[in-house]
Amino acid sequence: MAEKNGDSPYPLAPSNGHTQSDQVAAPANSNDLKKRNRTKCLLYILLFAVFQTGIILVFVLTVMRTKQPKFRVRAGSFVNTSFNVGTEASPSFDLRMNTQFTVKNTNFGDFKYEVGSVTFAYRGTPVGEATIERSRVGIRSTKKVDVIIELRSNSLSSNTTNRELRSDISSGILPLTSYSKLEGKIHLLKVIKRKKSAQMNCTMEIDIQTRKLGNITCK
Repeated sequence: MAEKNGDSPYPLAPSNGHTQSDQVAAPANSNDLKKRNRTKCLLYILLFAVFQTGIILVFVLTVMRTKQPKFRVRAGSFVNTSFNVGTEASPSFDLRMNTQFTVKNTNFGDFKYEVGSVTFAYRGTPVGEATIERSRVGIRSTKKVDVIIELRSNSLSSNTTNRELRSDISSGILPLTSYSKLEGKIHLLKVIKRKKSAQMNCTMEIDIQTRKLGNITCK
């Protein structure tokens, strides 16, 4: 006699075809997926934060960092009618030099400087001075400034004139030095202003025979 369905000793499988173990695994897989998504999200946030920090550091170390501008003597030429150099017996000089200066700004902001002056000296004694007008140098650029300077030996002491100048005229070379300091500010992003100065410390030589300025060296 056949047994009734209700009296069967074996449990019947769920009508939808899924076992109990499948029903337990489904929520577990869902939780793992959520955890992986959260981990990925946190990782992306961390990577983005690191990237942003790197960008800020590069910006601070390059764009926001300011350096001293450079002020130099670039070249000089003389008008023949204004080039007067004495002799060993009567040492003196009276020169008119067309001088070109450069102000080099390597910053990511304009350099605006005030009125300044450049002093030219012969063996430590000032023999001429040039006025540098107030101006501006653009971002990472170099500005050329042309000035005419009168160089005269009338301020030299008699000892210097009689001994050193006589010797230099005999050798055909007049040594000169120039020094200056342009005070100004670096303007960053048109908001931030930082005080900076462009300093000059140059040596050069005037060749009496060729009437040229050469051997210009600036620190």
